[in-house]
Amino acid sequence: MPILNRIAEFHPEMTAWRQDFHTHPETAFEEVRTSGIIAEKLRQFGCDEVVTGIARTGVVGVIRGQGGNEGGGGRAIGLRADIDALPIEEATGLPYASQTRGKMHACGHDGHATMLLGAARYLAETRNFSGTVYVIFQPAEEAGGGGNVMVQEGLFDRFPMQRVFGMHNWPGAPEGSFYWRYGPVMAATANIKATITGKGAHGAMPHQGNDPIVIAAQIVSALQSVVARNIEPVEGGVLTIGHIQGGDTWNVIPQTVTLRGTARWFKPEVGDMLEAKFTSLVTGIAAAFGAEAEAVFDRGYPATVNEAESTDLAVKAALAVAGEARVVEMPKPTMGGEDFSFMLNAKPGNYIMLGAGRSPADPQVHHPKYDFNDAILPIGASYWATLAEQLLPRD
Repeated sequence: MPILNRIAEFHPEMTAWRQDFHTHPETAFEEVRTSGIIAEKLRQFGCDEVVTGIARTGVVGVIRGQGGNEGGGGRAIGLRADIDALPIEEATGLPYASQTRGKMHACGHDGHATMLLGAARYLAETRNFSGTVYVIFQPAEEAGGGGNVMVQEGLFDRFPMQRVFGMHNWPGAPEGSFYWRYGPVMAATANIKATITGKGAHGAMPHQGNDPIVIAAQIVSALQSVVARNIEPVEGGVLTIGHIQGGDTWNVIPQTVTLRGTARWFKPEVGDMLEAKFTSLVTGIAAAFGAEAEAVFDRGYPATVNEAESTDLAVKAALAVAGEARVVEMPKPTMGGEDFSFMLNAKPGNYIMLGAGRSPADPQVHHPKYDFNDAILPIGASYWATLAEQLLPRD
């Protein structure tokens, strides 16, 4: 596998950076230590500019190639990595496990940031390209939509680039392989909530109340028909209730019950249908039982959609790094959500998956025993560097 030799040389340093990030996780918009280390390293690497404070804790490094931006004819690309952790109590038992209770890098953003740092070091040293590379370290992917905040704060106005690229590690896929697809690659998301208000009563005297638990059970059951009977079978959609809360003892009918869950889709019209059906079923069923209900469909991230030409460029770089047998088209998108979608809504680009190895039975992302595979650090960094050199060739 043609990992760039210079990047292979500092693989041990990259491993140390990654494990340090892992030990000190920071969640959405609190990545002060993380972004401070990133900014300092970018300065040490010799980046032409290092801009901090975008979306509060975001960092952008500017690396100009041979001849600078003018020499590249104004050509520029963006490479993006997320840097935040999750509110999960770590259970790995690793020597570099999280030292912060209730927080851990359970999705590999510590590795994503490290791979982009490795590429930045290589690109700043070699300058074997003509144009400008912007390395974008984005906060708050897991919650808060840091990608959207960066766009709203003028990321693409301040750093004019023609295309933007992202990457995510993929546990269970062969180590060092790449997975790509045209069009939708990750789903749009919404947090859903229903609050049913009935009439509390003694559990032995249900006729004196209006039981919101019974009503909630009817709603949960009815919601299962929304995707099964309203979405064309070849399309994608999810409506899941993941939390039910009501009552606090065994012999009392509560006054209220709360349902919480998630909705996922790819096409905008499917999202509109899910919202309409969720709202009408929740309020209608409650009304039929003589109760009241409030339905909230809080949209989060749009679908992550790859632009075709940018995807071809990403695949070309992946082929150069991994070889044809290890660059695979994804047969279908995933229902996971990703706020890189906001950047892809504003600029052409691509989001690619990097196989992290290990068995599909091993802990996956968002699991308290998940850990990023340090063996793929130079592979990801080499992909970023190769992509920059291919898209911005020297004149």
